[in-house]
Amino acid sequence: MRTTAVRRSALAASAAALALLVTACGGSDDGDSGKGDEGRADSSSAPAAKALTAAELEKVALVQADMKDGKVVTKVPATDDVAAGKVKAEDEACQPLAYVQAGVPVGSPAASVKRSWTSEPQKPAEGADPEKALLAGLDMDKVLVTLASYEDGGAEQVIKDVDAAAEKCAGGFDYTAMGEKFEIVKAAETEAPKGADEALAITLTISAEGVQAPVNIVVTRTGSTVAAFSAINLAAMGTGENAPFPAQISDAQLAKLG
Repeated sequence: MRTTAVRRSALAASAAALALLVTACGGSDDGDSGKGDEGRADSSSAPAAKALTAAELEKVALVQADMKDGKVVTKVPATDDVAAGKVKAEDEACQPLAYVQAGVPVGSPAASVKRSWTSEPQKPAEGADPEKALLAGLDMDKVLVTLASYEDGGAEQVIKDVDAAAEKCAGGFDYTAMGEKFEIVKAAETEAPKGADEALAITLTISAEGVQAPVNIVVTRTGSTVAAFSAINLAAMGTGENAPFPAQISDAQLAKLG
């Protein structure tokens, strides 16, 4: 790739990522993963768990000590704490996906808390040319984690609503968040993490700055608590290459939820 092309990719990544971060965020090994119904537990006969309070959610939310690398922000700034009324999908059926991507709890939670995590950038190989060094510096994941607790089976309903949205909106949808319009060209369910009562993983392909890039979202339920993750990779936002969901963040959060 020529230097000018790399710089153009960097600018595209910066612009697209900035828009997503303002509105969104400022797994396990393959042998332990499930897809679709395989990643969910049958909760029809289980009694509804009591919703956690905001203080209880804070105790099970991620802190820096829970992650081996990267940076955890426990006080998400107001600019990243998007209100539900600021996120609107053009097709109401797709609203749950727009909410998860923007870090907004789906439904009506009793309480919620947020965290953000940024991975360490990749280090370029010694003697790498400037183009590869630039892309390596952009190769970092940014994830918004939203914990929400629900009364009266609301957490189970969130999983159903997100699953239905993924099916109905597989061909894509448009939505607006904080006045910024986004175009999702497709939504595809992927391998969901283990460690929760129910789990869904969906890759949204977003079109931004002339590049189609992945935004990975994961939604899990543990008892009455839903943990939702919205992840982007800055390099992928510029190049359009695939970027796997950083499973270490969901693994750490699900371990705390028990």
